[in-house]
Amino acid sequence: MKDEKAVVVFSGGQDSTTCLFWALKTFKEVEAVTFNYNQRHKQEIDCAKDIASELGVKHHILDMQLLNQLAPNALTRSDIDVEEGSDGDLPTTFVPGRNLLFLSFAGVLASQVDAKHIITGVCETDFSGYPDCRDAFIKSLNVTINLSMDTNFVIHTPLMWLDKAETWKLADELSVLDFVNEKTLTCYEGIVGTGCGTCPACKLRNAGLEKYKKMMQKVDFNGE
Repeated sequence: MKDEKAVVVFSGGQDSTTCLFWALKTFKEVEAVTFNYNQRHKQEIDCAKDIASELGVKHHILDMQLLNQLAPNALTRSDIDVEEGSDGDLPTTFVPGRNLLFLSFAGVLASQVDAKHIITGVCETDFSGYPDCRDAFIKSLNVTINLSMDTNFVIHTPLMWLDKAETWKLADELSVLDFVNEKTLTCYEGIVGTGCGTCPACKLRNAGLEKYKKMMQKVDFNGE
């Protein structure tokens, strides 16, 4: 029996869309929330709108543009190049405080819509070193949000220990692999689907899909 109501932190990307489908299968009622922080790839907001509309999911868009002012980086400034981290440095795409703020506001929204579950697509396995994607951070914030609002939210992270190939596997198990592959936006250049193919997000996404396809070919070959 499906349990209660959930709010999904939703960007319209591969991970959050997979989480949205997971939530729709897991919970009785689901709403999605997308944050407008004047991000470089604003197309993700339109992508999130389109997916939520197609799935019939109530969709909230919250204005978080103050984050753009406070946290200059490659996702909030067009004059900063998208670069992977080196020598222990974080990638230029790291937005300080983003998940802290997003999940906190998702908690406020959840309290208003009577939801006890919050879902986010953060992952500690295939991530870029972002400190706010770690399991320890999520567990800590879950306690903090509950204390701040005197409630009992549960923050779910279905992808926390999955690599990108395993995330594609989950989408396939949910029977939505083609949907996720064709209709989500992960690319830092704002190109839906397989994207530009050269930015770090596209490389990670596409390498994961190729790895999953090879895994499936091996299974088919062995007749398992």
